Amino acid sequence: MGKLVILGAGESGIGAALLGKKEGYDVFVSDGGQIKDIYKQELAVNHIPFEEGHHSWDIILGADEIVKSPGIPEKSELMKKVRERGMSVISEIELAWRFSKDKKIIAITGSNGKSTTTALTYHIFKTAGLDAALVGNIGISYARQVAIQPAEYYIVEISSFQLDDIRDFKPDVAILLNITPDHLDRYDYKMENYVASKFRIAMNQTKEDYFIYCKDDPEIRNYLEKKPIYSEPIPFSIMEHLNEGGFIENGQVNIQVKDEPVIMSMYDLALKGKHNMYNSMAAGIAGRTMDIRKEKIRDSLSTFNGLEHRMEYVATVRGVDFINDSKATNVNSVWFALESMERPVVLIMGGVDKGNDYSAIRELVREKVKAIICLGVDNRPIHEALSKDMEVMVNTDNMKDAVAAAFQMAGKGDVVLLSPACASFDLFRNYEERGRMFKEAVREL
Repeated sequence: MGKLVILGAGESGIGAALLGKKEGYDVFVSDGGQIKDIYKQELAVNHIPFEEGHHSWDIILGADEIVKSPGIPEKSELMKKVRERGMSVISEIELAWRFSKDKKIIAITGSNGKSTTTALTYHIFKTAGLDAALVGNIGISYARQVAIQPAEYYIVEISSFQLDDIRDFKPDVAILLNITPDHLDRYDYKMENYVASKFRIAMNQTKEDYFIYCKDDPEIRNYLEKKPIYSEPIPFSIMEHLNEGGFIENGQVNIQVKDEPVIMSMYDLALKGKHNMYNSMAAGIAGRTMDIRKEKIRDSLSTFNGLEHRMEYVATVRGVDFINDSKATNVNSVWFALESMERPVVLIMGGVDKGNDYSAIRELVREKVKAIICLGVDNRPIHEALSKDMEVMVNTDNMKDAVAAAFQMAGKGDVVLLSPACASFDLFRNYEERGRMFKEAVREL
């Protein structure tokens, strides 16, 4: 099968290594940083050679193919050298698809709501009794699942970084939820580059496949006007009646796909808030394209429990509700969180700023937030953007202080919301650790 070099030894890199080894490639893993112990053990047990803390150019440039971790930017020295040589570079998603393309693939992307929609789609497939796996950006890598426990249906959450290095990857069902500015630092600060990256999810689809998309999203609409999609488009909207797809009318969710419409009260949806109507319709449509019965879809949409770190209720302490939305790593996610709030909010936010434009949430902050607790090494961008709208802003540099300060500011009936709008790498390993520490601090109050 040839020499396969994997750059980056996170979950996706390790998954690619395990699959490559299983399929007979000569695999080598190279990570410029330190590899987690648990991953090192896996590589050792599977007799896969690796290096950490540096890259051996002679080995890397001698590869027949390179699997690049989504976290490695094209601007890095490493990638410049690889590109100069014109080497074949793919993402772990591409490798996984190569060895599972005879199965059904449902792929989900978008700037916000990906994880919720992916988990909800998986819940629909499992409720229907199908052999489905939940993979990708949401936990277990797609390649690891294909290597260790293949399934008939793969429900895959995919980021734009993963889509940048696909070549032939072709999902049977592609879902594009929305496109709002995020990660623009990786796309030369050009929105059109980011939009094009998201649309790669449909680039290899044919008329036998489905493309499920939000018709209310201006970026998606503009792109579709200019560029054709070859698969069968199925829109969803909360603004207008549609003859095919998903829409809301008279308080009812309608999913008209194939000839068996799914109709249910929007108040029966397990997930609340406007953004979750979109997520629920997208997942329901995906279920119908695979002929899952309407009763199963209705049942699933009303019983889904939601995800950890995504608008997750933690506890009520002396009349104050604490909600963990640590997965909100961009401004739009915070907008959705605040938009769904019906009581006064003490907002904990901050972290590594990805060039955020906080003006999008200024109006909601004025309307719904009584105090902002900044949690980060550098809180200046938040102060500069929101201090005019917010009299009370407190700086903290650890979770315990942030939760204590928020609790002090909150009164009975208020909500303390951790919704950071930022990456977590200044104080935490990742957003999961940030969310867990929030929950621990709340329980210690």
